[in-house]
Amino acid sequence: MATKLPGASITSSSYPPSTNKSSSSCKTKSITTRISIQSRRISKTSCCIEIDAASAISRSQNKRPLTSTNLTGSSKDGAGIRVAYQGISGAYSESAAEKAYPNCDTVPCEQFDIAFQAVENWIADRAVLPVENSLGGSIHRNYDLLLRHRLHIVGEVQLSVRHCLLANHGVKLEDLARVLSHPQALAQCEHKLTSLRVVREAVDDTAGAAQFVALHKLKDTAAVASISAARIYDLDVLAQDIQDDSDNITRFLMLARDPIIPGTDRPFKFFSLDEGPGMLYKALAVFSMRDINLTKIESRPQRKRPLLRPVGNSDGLKHFDYLFYCDFEASMADHNAQNALKHLKEFATFLRVLGSYPVDINLI
Repeated sequence: MATKLPGASITSSSYPPSTNKSSSSCKTKSITTRISIQSRRISKTSCCIEIDAASAISRSQNKRPLTSTNLTGSSKDGAGIRVAYQGISGAYSESAAEKAYPNCDTVPCEQFDIAFQAVENWIADRAVLPVENSLGGSIHRNYDLLLRHRLHIVGEVQLSVRHCLLANHGVKLEDLARVLSHPQALAQCEHKLTSLRVVREAVDDTAGAAQFVALHKLKDTAAVASISAARIYDLDVLAQDIQDDSDNITRFLMLARDPIIPGTDRPFKFFSLDEGPGMLYKALAVFSMRDINLTKIESRPQRKRPLLRPVGNSDGLKHFDYLFYCDFEASMADHNAQNALKHLKEFATFLRVLGSYPVDINLI
């Protein structure tokens, strides 16, 4: 369970709360925006079948995470593409947003659903949100929000997560008594932290841990966070790439109000099926018989009817009813993919295409 640190703006929502109650005061970088998509594209489709220390922190706090109170008005300054992400400055999600849209105006949001709403209410033009990590698995909250909201997937971005050990100026490794970070980050740096013999304290996010260490000028405490967080909060990097596994990749989805027009080089989809013998097998066969490569299947329980009694079940037992999210490598402009969806609709109780978009093939 995450610890709420005294004096830190860290909340149980995974990122610090905002003290800014006005959408217009959520300041962002005002630079020319360039939307960048890799020149080489593989198509995917998803169907619903992430100075001194005080002055550095002051600058970073010009961008306050959006809260639900910011979503009542419309703020569009026209300075460039405004991209919403969950977290505060220095978060890995911010790096993903900047990779997806170089020179964009980033809009930090307090919670995942606030980022969705920011795009829907024209406060932001895009959202970049995590859906899975190669070590930690799927981020189920965002799968559920994809179904609840009506945004379209227009791209994906994969970010290599490289953890650093950050501390205030003058602090050495031997001075450390404790290390703060998100629980997953601490777990991913198990070997290094064990060798240091420090107490590990879980907080709600990596950038928030760095901000707390800098703000309180702690001399016996470090944070596990990104190299960006070190620059923003004016911290020293005591150790770099301290994660146990170098293949630590987080996949983010790029969301927009309108879909993109797919070419013959893109993929993504979602569908829901009644629980029953062979039903999922039939759905998978739709793709297999057409040589369409499925890259991911994620099941989520039906919230409105979590239990289902199958027809012909004489034992009276109820079974879980699921929605299935599927990613497959095909474009919605491809007749083969269109025929697969038509076939799927013949027996699926619900089918919704979430987006058709180019695959990210570059890691940073």
